[in-house]
Amino acid sequence: MTIIEQSYRRTTPAFVVLALGLFVVGTNAFVIAGLLPEIAATLHTSAGAVSVSITTYSLVVAVAAPAVSILLPRVPRSALMAVGLAVFAVGTAVAAVAPDLGWFIAGRTFSGIGGAALVPTATAAAASLAAPEKRGRALALVGAGFTLATAVGSPLGTALGGVAGWRFALWCVVGLGVVLAALIPVFVRNVPLAPPASLKQRLAVLANLRVLALLATTVFMIAGFNIVYIFSAAVTRASTGGTGPLLAALLLAYGIAGVVGNVVAGPLTDRFGSRRIATYALLGQVVALAVLPFVEASFAASAVVFALWGVTAFAMAIPVQHRLVHLDPESSALALSWYSTAMYVGIAIAPPIGALALGTGGAQVVPFAGAAVTVAALATFLLSFAARAARRSAPTR
Repeated sequence: MTIIEQSYRRTTPAFVVLALGLFVVGTNAFVIAGLLPEIAATLHTSAGAVSVSITTYSLVVAVAAPAVSILLPRVPRSALMAVGLAVFAVGTAVAAVAPDLGWFIAGRTFSGIGGAALVPTATAAAASLAAPEKRGRALALVGAGFTLATAVGSPLGTALGGVAGWRFALWCVVGLGVVLAALIPVFVRNVPLAPPASLKQRLAVLANLRVLALLATTVFMIAGFNIVYIFSAAVTRASTGGTGPLLAALLLAYGIAGVVGNVVAGPLTDRFGSRRIATYALLGQVVALAVLPFVEASFAASAVVFALWGVTAFAMAIPVQHRLVHLDPESSALALSWYSTAMYVGIAIAPPIGALALGTGGAQVVPFAGAAVTVAALATFLLSFAARAARRSAPTR
């Protein structure tokens, strides 16, 4: 066994705990998709109004994530992530007991502050703890938390919501958050602190056109996915009959396939480079979403398309993150903090776009809207390489 492999094995428990942290945060975001009708009924409002909580939560994370890195550069990373999970748990608890839509949105929004402290920090910690040769695998392992949120968290939450109510599902998220807040300081230690950077230095990262193109890619690819996922109950109504268990089964097929896509994306990116893998994955999501309206009447066909969509959707993020780190490893923590911001901007803009598509053209139009936004993601990703070629600088991976 090589020294690199030994080091990777020693850090694997830390990566697993970080992945579980992202799983909890991701479940809190994704489970709302399957519970929208139930939450709306309990709070005496509409599904569209409840989806506003997704936008407010995501906007808070988008704004707070860079603020945390600017204001707290010297706070030990494990402590920062543990406190972030604790804040996240408090906000989710408020949402779980909310008597009306206002309190529900307030709790969800407050939990976003904790998510902002955890998500970019966990991703940067994975990149800094891994050897360069294993960075793709480390990012994939930690990123698998979000994949498992869809593979297990969202379907399970949807099923629990149907049996015990949506509040119970959120309380399960709270409990996991509290447990992981205690585990992070134990397993995730000695995370290197990035050198302190001024606001000017952090903004300077955005002066790189290649970085800007990749951040735009992130916004569009995340929005394209969430436009359809958030409104999956409406999109799949013809094949599920509006029943929770059948919707949960589709989400489970999507999520399990997503685990496969996430697992293979890391090694494939390390071997073939980010350009090829990201291009194939983005094109795969475009095709899957474009096909979905044509198979909506068949549950079996919808399950197959959801599985294919899952593979491609969760293979997209790894090569984009890898590309960001590869551009300038020394400033990768700064770039990844902006990546987190871009990711949550994408989540934030998805509900209004999806609601607009649903309101103007019906459920069949929603997947086409997601596919169109994903095409924009592919265009900006390829633009990042065009900018590199013009400057004749960094490698092309």
